[in-house]
Amino acid sequence: MKLLLLFGGESSEHEVSLVSAANAYAALDKAKYDIELCYITKTGEWHYVERIDQRESDVSLTPLMGQKRFSLSDGSHIAVDVMLPVLHGVHGEDGDVQAVARLVHVPCVGPSLIGAAITMDKDITKRLAYEAGVPVVPWLIWQSSQPAPVFDEVVQTLGPVLFVKPAHAGSSVGVSKVTDETGFVAALGEAAKYDDSILIEQAIAGREIELAVLGNDQPEVATPGEIIPGEEFYSYEDKYSETSTSRAVIPAELSQEIAETLKDYARKSYIATRGQGMARVDFFVDENENIYLNEINSIPGFTNISMYPKMWQHEGLSYSELLDRLIELSREV
Repeated sequence: MKLLLLFGGESSEHEVSLVSAANAYAALDKAKYDIELCYITKTGEWHYVERIDQRESDVSLTPLMGQKRFSLSDGSHIAVDVMLPVLHGVHGEDGDVQAVARLVHVPCVGPSLIGAAITMDKDITKRLAYEAGVPVVPWLIWQSSQPAPVFDEVVQTLGPVLFVKPAHAGSSVGVSKVTDETGFVAALGEAAKYDDSILIEQAIAGREIELAVLGNDQPEVATPGEIIPGEEFYSYEDKYSETSTSRAVIPAELSQEIAETLKDYARKSYIATRGQGMARVDFFVDENENIYLNEINSIPGFTNISMYPKMWQHEGLSYSELLDRLIELSREV
């Protein structure tokens, strides 16, 4: 089977994609798959490369609409059975690459166009999950083209401790914890570097519980895992720094009732947001065992420290077998 593995990309999570892709490439069974590689630069150029660690190439790659293949600037072509995007953030996890796959007429591993677009927008995700009966972290949305919200008014609605984040970014990029007006103004400016839509959320003091979902019409949900941050909150640095002291606990220490409720909420959230292939669904559980949906990641991290593959490994599905299953799921749609 001919796979086209796409990695890199224009988002702030470019470096995370490189690590995820290297892990995925190493785990793919080379006896099953003929793997072609497409490195997407930070400026959005698609380059054909021969090695997973290659970052420069004179050969560009262009999709041929409706032909199930791509043309290379050296005059050759690649026929593709499946596209495997190991991309995070904008122009990778937001429906753009999924749209290219649809136009080329090639199955694409992971979310559909609509599912990717929905879950990339934290505001829309919350609205749909809430309508499906899933409790969500209380929030407000601010469009940066509009007058900035007044700190005191926001506090009256959401409480004295806030999180400010871009509505369309991931990996905790541009996220700030806020406790005063000065910090609030700075946080809005930081988040606005990455997005025009800014999410302002009530800070939930609780445990960070993550669930892995796999499937199309009949999704399976793995046993919940817990992230124990090494910093005040699970920041970008805490996730990916070599000196990070955060750790994952799988399975999370939860009562059976709470664990089953979380799995039910994860499944409902996945279905409500048109999930396909895979997703990692993240929740907070406070000291009173109240549950709040945090966000949904339609292409979760696949690094060697990422929760998604670790949770399925706990269920007996190896990294390599997980990739096989995801490729099968893409061809079922």
